[in-house]
Amino acid sequence: MTYSTGKLSFIFIVAVVLAGIGAWWLARRYVRAMQRLMSAPLAPLTSPMTAPAATQPATALPPAAHLTLAQNRHAGLRLTMLLIALSVAMALSSAALTFGIVMHGEGIAIRRVSVLALVHLWPVIPAIGLLWRWPRLWTLGALALWALLCFGVMWWRSIDPQPMVIAQYLGFEIGVPLVLVGALCLGQATRAAAPWLLPPFVLLVWASIAGIDVLWLLIANPSPWLMTLTAWLGAEAVMLLFAVLPWLIAWWPMRWLGRALGRAYTAKRLSELMVLFTAVWAVSLLYQSLGAASALGLGGAVMMVPLLWIPFFMALSRRIHPQHEARPPTLLVLRVFQHDDQVQALFDAVVERWRLTGNTVLIAGTDLALRTLDADDIFAFLDRRLPERFIHRPADVPARLAAFDLLPDAEGRYRINECYCHDTTWQQALQALVGQSDVVLMDLRGFQAHNAGCVHELGVLARARALRRVVVLVDAKTDRAAADAAIDLAMTSMENDEPPSASRFVWLDAQHADASQRREVLASLFDRAA
Repeated sequence: MTYSTGKLSFIFIVAVVLAGIGAWWLARRYVRAMQRLMSAPLAPLTSPMTAPAATQPATALPPAAHLTLAQNRHAGLRLTMLLIALSVAMALSSAALTFGIVMHGEGIAIRRVSVLALVHLWPVIPAIGLLWRWPRLWTLGALALWALLCFGVMWWRSIDPQPMVIAQYLGFEIGVPLVLVGALCLGQATRAAAPWLLPPFVLLVWASIAGIDVLWLLIANPSPWLMTLTAWLGAEAVMLLFAVLPWLIAWWPMRWLGRALGRAYTAKRLSELMVLFTAVWAVSLLYQSLGAASALGLGGAVMMVPLLWIPFFMALSRRIHPQHEARPPTLLVLRVFQHDDQVQALFDAVVERWRLTGNTVLIAGTDLALRTLDADDIFAFLDRRLPERFIHRPADVPARLAAFDLLPDAEGRYRINECYCHDTTWQQALQALVGQSDVVLMDLRGFQAHNAGCVHELGVLARARALRRVVVLVDAKTDRAAADAAIDLAMTSMENDEPPSASRFVWLDAQHADASQRREVLASLFDRAA
């Protein structure tokens, strides 16, 4: 069995399409499973659990670092520059390989390599867009400007400028792989799951192609049983059978590969951001490899060598990542459920930036399912182990918190930890999460007195002594009187203890979620600069 450039391209393109479709399907099924499990009835407790007067962690936590907004911005700049430097190294390597190996005898001239590297550097735009969760139109607009810049540089450096030739070259060099990147990473569902599903789907599509190849070998050497099978089922059914039957063989290695990816993520050998970054660059470099294969055969795989820069830069990043003597602060995110769009926008603008310098904990919900879905969740769901993650009784809470991953990934970002709760256990989980948190971001936009869950949360926050501040977002629809009443009632119920100061509550009008307001929300979570 031989594999031509066309066949390899077909395998990869079909795998990308299937990964995108599979990610969309998985996201829908995952959200439905979450809804079902959260509302699943449980046997009543033999004795009701009452909340203590003040929320305290089960074990005393060491003091959290006092971080400022400036430190958070510095971490963001550091990570952005890391991705840019890594991309430049990969683009220069790709351009050097093109001139040195693919184009025999062309020679490596610094100016020519620099121009080609500029063209090959385009994946840095979607990579940074994925980091900061840019809207798709922002990413596409930035890529259009990048292509225009490349067009101008190539025109300037060409001895005999031919605009149409340059435009066609850029269209093939950037446009074609960009379509695959868009299908793989630029949607909410695909961003969360498709890069993790791509390797198993490549294996699955390859198995189908191998089955078809076996069929053609059998046709070239006809056998009686194949003729009988064709007469019985028909030619189309036989082709479908040979395409699908290898899945039974490929299923076990595909399942093993998926579990291995999940374990690698849990062990911090992989991270969400670097898998996205690798997926974007792998699409670009594989496209170049397939082009080089027409001249070099399997030697075209040399164009994938720049991917080796990624583990090198990640190891370097881990060594130079600033270490704090105190533990990183923990942010607890609370919100009014059923306001999905508002909460998702808040998450993209604020929580993603908080992750640069601190941990984030929350009670899982369908509103943020696609923002918090990671490799461990994906393969646990596919293995039908999602119910195991839920807190079935109050006694399960300490074990769930003990399993939290509170260490940064290689690039320096902290992961999001969730408590999966039934309707009967979320209050106990909230109590424990508040005791482990330093800062709270509570989205009360649209809150009304009948939102009993938020009323309970306000009471728990009012009694908590260890919290530094509680940033509360309100809008014109927020029943501020009901919120104040819940806080006052909780404080007055602390008969034997002096209640914490209500000044910890920072109320922000978030009626219009513009860039300036989002910056104000983020700044309110951090300590003031000295």
